[in-house]
Amino acid sequence: MSELLNIITPLHKKAERDYIGRMNDNKVECMKIAKKYGREFWDGDRRYGYGGYKYDGRYKPIAEKLIEKYNIPEHGKIIDIGCAKGFLLYEFKKILPECEISGMDISRYAVDNAKEEVRPDLFIHKAQEPYKFKDNEFDLVLSLGTLHNLMIYELKSALREIERVGKNKYIVVESYRNDNELFNLQCWALTCSLFLTPDQWIWLFKEWGYTGDYEFIYFE
Repeated sequence: MSELLNIITPLHKKAERDYIGRMNDNKVECMKIAKKYGREFWDGDRRYGYGGYKYDGRYKPIAEKLIEKYNIPEHGKIIDIGCAKGFLLYEFKKILPECEISGMDISRYAVDNAKEEVRPDLFIHKAQEPYKFKDNEFDLVLSLGTLHNLMIYELKSALREIERVGKNKYIVVESYRNDNELFNLQCWALTCSLFLTPDQWIWLFKEWGYTGDYEFIYFE
């Protein structure tokens, strides 16, 4: 049975965000640059994305919680859909050296500049396109902060592929609970295509047969 989790939210809340400042900073042009997912998005100015996506160990507690939650075995298999530079996968590998990791992302820049230790396990692929893996191949399928960037028809195929290849599934998407959070999300988001409430997300999960766990991040 699907479960609403609270694993990534504490990390999300640590960041400071100037919502009005971003909205007033030629945001449409910044969105166009961000959606290329190149150097500017990851390591350029903050107005285009992360403003420098560097390894700092922040994902270690996330990996620890997920390993405990899903009881990942020493030789378990984990895949990250939208893995960016592979920082979370690197933490899994440090904790479980014998585990098998895979990561996919649409950004050539992110994969080419990924953590050196996990770079060979990453590849370019769209979340919505068929995966080359077998049914239930992975002990855990992750997707953090990626699926809300898809069109709704792309989301359907992505969710079905995630469901198919994973014994356990955990996804994180942006959402909003009130008008204030919707406004903040619209101000801040550079790549988001789906602006949905939690109830709308859950309805889609059920409609398309996604049975894994999920978490919503809000812009309060």
